[in-house]
Amino acid sequence: MELLRALQLLKLPAVSTAWVDAVWECEFTDTEPLDPTVEDEIKEDVNVFKKVYKQLLPFSCEEENTQSVWNVFGENGVSVKSLVAVLACFVLGAKTKSSSVEQRRVSLQSASLYLLLLRIPGSVANKVFHQILFDTCLDIVLKCWPQSSGKKRKKDAIKSSQAESKSGKRPKPPKKVPEEMEIDEEEEEEDEEVYFSAQDLLVLREDVAGLVRTLLKLLEKFSLRDKPQSADSCVRLFTELTNFEPVIGELSFSEKRDVDKLQSLPELAFHGLWLLCSSNHGEGNECRRRVFHRLLYVILMMKKDRVKPCLLTPSQAVCAARDQAILFISHIMDEQKEVMLPLLKILVQHICHQMVEKAEYRASGAEAVGKLVTKMPCNNYAAFVKWLHNYSLNTRVAFRMFALDVAMVLLAQEEREADGALEPDLALYLSHRFLVHSVVYGRRSDVSPTVRAHAMHCLALCLELPSQNATKCIHELFSSSSTTGSQTMMETGHSEQTLKRPETVQRTALTFRTIDLTKHKSLGAASRHCTNDGMSRDATAIEYQETLALFKQRVSDPKTNVRKCALETIMSLLKHGVITCSAENLEILSERCRDPAVSVKKKAMQCLMDLLTALPDNIEVQEAWLRGVVPAVMDSESSVQDKALECLNDKIITHIKSQGSYRHDNASQRVAWDLLKLMCDKCQDLRRYFSKAFSIWSRQEKFSATLVNSLIWHTERDHAAAAWLMLAKVSSCCAKLNMGTILEAWDRTVRSPVVDVATTGHILTVLGHIAASLNDDTKSRIIDDLMGWLKSFSLPLEVISASVDALFSLGQADNIKETMSFLNKYCGELVSVCEEYLSTVLLNERGAENLNEDLLVKHLYTLGVSSLHCPAKVQKRVFLLVQSILTTSEQPVGGEGAELPASQPLSQFKPSSMPTVVRAHAVITLGKLCLQHEELMMRYVPAFARELEVGMELAVRSNVVVVLCDLCVRYPNTVSRYISNISACLRDTEPIIREQSLIMLTNLLQEEFVKWKGSLFFRFAVALVDPDPSIADLCEYCLVELLLKKNPLMFSQHFIECILHFNAYEKHKKYNRFTQTEREKSRFSLKGQMNQSKRFRIYRFLLKHFTDEQRFNITTRISQDVLACFVDSELPLDSEGAELLADVFDVLSLKEIKLIAMSGSSASDDAPEDEMAVAKAVLQKKLVSQVQKKNFVENMIPMVIALKNMLEEKRLPVLKHLMSYLQVAMQDYRSEVKELFAGDEQLAAEVEYNLKMFEKQKEQQELEQRLSSFILSPRTKGSATASPAPGVRGTPLPPQSAQRPSNTPKSADELRHRTFTGMLTPVGQRPSRGVTSSGPSKGVYDGRAISTPQESMNEVTFGEQFSAICYEGAGKSNENVLHLMSPEHETPAPRQWNVESPIVRKSRSKRRPL
Repeated sequence: MELLRALQLLKLPAVSTAWVDAVWECEFTDTEPLDPTVEDEIKEDVNVFKKVYKQLLPFSCEEENTQSVWNVFGENGVSVKSLVAVLACFVLGAKTKSSSVEQRRVSLQSASLYLLLLRIPGSVANKVFHQILFDTCLDIVLKCWPQSSGKKRKKDAIKSSQAESKSGKRPKPPKKVPEEMEIDEEEEEEDEEVYFSAQDLLVLREDVAGLVRTLLKLLEKFSLRDKPQSADSCVRLFTELTNFEPVIGELSFSEKRDVDKLQSLPELAFHGLWLLCSSNHGEGNECRRRVFHRLLYVILMMKKDRVKPCLLTPSQAVCAARDQAILFISHIMDEQKEVMLPLLKILVQHICHQMVEKAEYRASGAEAVGKLVTKMPCNNYAAFVKWLHNYSLNTRVAFRMFALDVAMVLLAQEEREADGALEPDLALYLSHRFLVHSVVYGRRSDVSPTVRAHAMHCLALCLELPSQNATKCIHELFSSSSTTGSQTMMETGHSEQTLKRPETVQRTALTFRTIDLTKHKSLGAASRHCTNDGMSRDATAIEYQETLALFKQRVSDPKTNVRKCALETIMSLLKHGVITCSAENLEILSERCRDPAVSVKKKAMQCLMDLLTALPDNIEVQEAWLRGVVPAVMDSESSVQDKALECLNDKIITHIKSQGSYRHDNASQRVAWDLLKLMCDKCQDLRRYFSKAFSIWSRQEKFSATLVNSLIWHTERDHAAAAWLMLAKVSSCCAKLNMGTILEAWDRTVRSPVVDVATTGHILTVLGHIAASLNDDTKSRIIDDLMGWLKSFSLPLEVISASVDALFSLGQADNIKETMSFLNKYCGELVSVCEEYLSTVLLNERGAENLNEDLLVKHLYTLGVSSLHCPAKVQKRVFLLVQSILTTSEQPVGGEGAELPASQPLSQFKPSSMPTVVRAHAVITLGKLCLQHEELMMRYVPAFARELEVGMELAVRSNVVVVLCDLCVRYPNTVSRYISNISACLRDTEPIIREQSLIMLTNLLQEEFVKWKGSLFFRFAVALVDPDPSIADLCEYCLVELLLKKNPLMFSQHFIECILHFNAYEKHKKYNRFTQTEREKSRFSLKGQMNQSKRFRIYRFLLKHFTDEQRFNITTRISQDVLACFVDSELPLDSEGAELLADVFDVLSLKEIKLIAMSGSSASDDAPEDEMAVAKAVLQKKLVSQVQKKNFVENMIPMVIALKNMLEEKRLPVLKHLMSYLQVAMQDYRSEVKELFAGDEQLAAEVEYNLKMFEKQKEQQELEQRLSSFILSPRTKGSATASPAPGVRGTPLPPQSAQRPSNTPKSADELRHRTFTGMLTPVGQRPSRGVTSSGPSKGVYDGRAISTPQESMNEVTFGEQFSAICYEGAGKSNENVLHLMSPEHETPAPRQWNVESPIVRKSRSKRRPL
């Protein structure tokens, strides 16, 4: 018989019975090796197992069997037990990674043979099945296939998983044990030196396929109902094989196919999973649940080898397996819908619950969820959406991010319509409106910046969806109706809650059961509490009309990514017409082009590009595009410059076409000329930025002759002004131009009676650029035209300046002497003409009668621009003529005791009655003259400074500021002495003067023509609280973006002096010692309670831009330079010192002065992904914290305690500021303070007691302030006699200022102390009227009685009306009311005061409810 001959090849009779028994006893785990002789004999035939398999195969089919194989074995003495033991020996022979190809093949073939034995009827009865051996045969499939590449991919995936799967906290470093295991694996891989050729892999693949086919045929008949572990092994094997190899085409699950006809391993694997879903392998849904649980990780692109799943690299095979798994589940749902619905719900929930934060995996998971929920009926779909809304409120960032992704996928699908089976309370969840309003829009104010940004991004994507429902829902958010808000916005207060803590979720996999979110705490409770900046407000807190304001707020979000997504959202809203393209809305995008973050600047420019592409004919959009993109060419970041240049090139330069290519109906060309037209009209202020772009392009040789000729052609068409603008920019870069067209345009301009200022200026610029290419005759003709124009004095001022510049260009020569001769001739002629006219007007007695103001201004302006080119032709007489215009017509009369100006008036001329505009131009002209004549500058700079002090004309003072700053560049050593006069303009009454002074001083400081000396920094700081918000913002920009980058220590060096300066404290020997006039002090004063908010706005701004090192040092310096001076009595503790100390302690209590390294980041979204970076940050925080605490204990606490004692002794009100600081400090350093006080328990107890009493006083003050408005009536004048009611603890009366004696102490607390000393003295021992009691006296008390409250009474009443003076526990009975009687009433009999110890009082207050 062939079967017996094949079995003889296995040498079963030669196998010892003892070895077989040992193998079975060890349960196929740790067996001794087979006799080498027997093993070699078996291996002599490489196909031995195939031959036995072939002969046993007919017995596996019942219809073909004539007799049982087990009877054959029994009749021929074949031991089944020995056969199984030999097969197990060869199966285990390939368990090591160094096994050869032959060993692996033998292992796979012997495993197939064992599975075939199990398939033969009667195998269970003959005890062939063994669970461990069965599982080993399945595991050997993956062990025999080379896994080296997979291992490396797996470890990479583990690292990426640890870095990416952040959920609100920084990832913890991996445990030590897993690290050692990974190292061992690497060592094992290094020992593996087996090389697998392509042929080897092919034969191994065939053996694997044969084993899988055998297993599938086994599962068709062999039930695993009572073998759950074996069923798990089958499911694990099949899911691993789903991405074993790529599949050509798509898998089809709809038709039943023969196992032998399935070619690819993924096909075989999914067929096996389909078999396991049948009821043959388990009761109920247990086996199906097992299959879905494993497919969960296929969909998530994870590998579940250990307790914690790890991410797989999303290769083509992995992604294909994911898609096939989704199709398989959909097929199963179609076959067994009712049975599989609960499992589908669980599967979708677990996809959400085990999602990581990596964007690629989130997108894949969201698509999977979207496809799977399509198999749900309406009722289940609505229930899932409700669950998704609860899931979107989870505390884990990754969950909230994924909820947004899923919502976007669902919005891309068609909106479902309710059917008859839908529950009424779930109807709301079917609509896209709910997804948009409650899920997507509901996360717009999330506490996490990453989620906020993603919500903004999703809202923008909603408008791009093909479905009109989502767009309609977005429109609803911006509708003016507020009645629909309650219907669409869901209350999040009753919603669900967090799942497990993130650490637990990451380490252990959840049981594959329904996830109920109602049993855990969610983000909903936290989101109901608003923060000051509105970052975590509930969806119901904002009405529809405030929606746009919220988006504008997000544009200024502290997080870069949020700002970028908010810009994208606003762009989409504008693009789709949800909000109007008004100048205010468009300004949001253009302003963000100057954002501090480079990425936000680029995003803003890209949004403007997209918006202009979508709305090319909108004038408002075009202007916003120019105002956002054009200034960016001068950005400090080169990448931003490149982006701006790219935008300008794409929208303007590339669309300027010549005659043959120009099309008026071309939208891109039309937009380009519209933008240039705006540059000539409404956006003329952007030309200097435009010029910068052309200067950069010229170095890059960007402009071709074709472009220039195209512009020249357009100068004679409809876009002439814009073409001349462009030609003026590019003409300097091109050697060859069409001179004829330019000269013809010039001739037309000269002959024209009307002068177009902008176009004429551009033509003159082009003439200046091509002057070197003109012949002498043409030059002479143009010069004559220019001189005739200029001497007519009929040109606008801008054209006069451009004409003189063109004249200079025409006169330039290689020889400098020839150039100077030309300028002296023509410019000198202009100076002479102007001098003659000024003499006629100013020196003639009747010259001013018929004064032509406009003509005089043009002569002054021409004189100024001409004199710069020919200083030798300017005579002294010209200086005197211009100076005579500046002599003031009225000298301001100072009040009594007024301070004289620092500079003396000019007295050599009679007072002038010239108009303001003439005097303003005279200042500019005189300034230009001073630039060329130093002696003139030395004489007139004091006059300019005087004009700033006493001048009343806005235009004149504004021009004086410009002139002085220009002269400071030319003569820095001389003019810098007058910087205090210029900086005094920062508090001018006119906003334009303040703004101009701020800009000019910033330029001087940038170029280091001026240093931070004297009071300059503090005057700059005062501009931070300017009443005009735009000036305050400009000052902030100048200080932070321009000046602080140049001098990073600027803020920290001046901070302590800021505190002293703004409190006008001048007693310190080191700080605030510079000289100032009383007028300057009063102008920049921020002293007093009314200016406290302004001072602290400056303090917070400075501290905000400190580094941690500077924060640490400033705390130490404050202790040493300020607090120590009061402790050592170097500074007196008077009223001024008390005000200074109040500011110092309040500054030390600010959160901005705390070290960032100690406080830590507020959100984990910005936490570093690298574990080394995390460890470094933790170590740095710990080290800095130790140093800071040591500094606090050694330096601050002793000073504070010493000052506390001094202030208590003097009873100064600044004590409450010290206690407030101590209260804040104790929250951070309580343990360190206890260690410091360990040696002095009494001091520790006193400090603790004082802090508690201070807290109670604060609470009592707040209560009294709330009750004073309706309980206390106004105070009457005169003295009063107070008598406490029985059992009352009265509030001390403040002294009456009208009766205060001359020797009364100044301290309010000391006065209160003396008052109560008298009030507690019995009447019999003090003759004067005072506080009396109704009981007998028992002595005299020195100081305040313990039973009296510690707070003073602000208001009292007399007569029959009584005041209820509340203290802790007040309002319970009449004994808590203090009765104050009029002095006219008779004094009642004295009573004894209720004096108690603090311990008794404290214990009784605890027992009595408040």
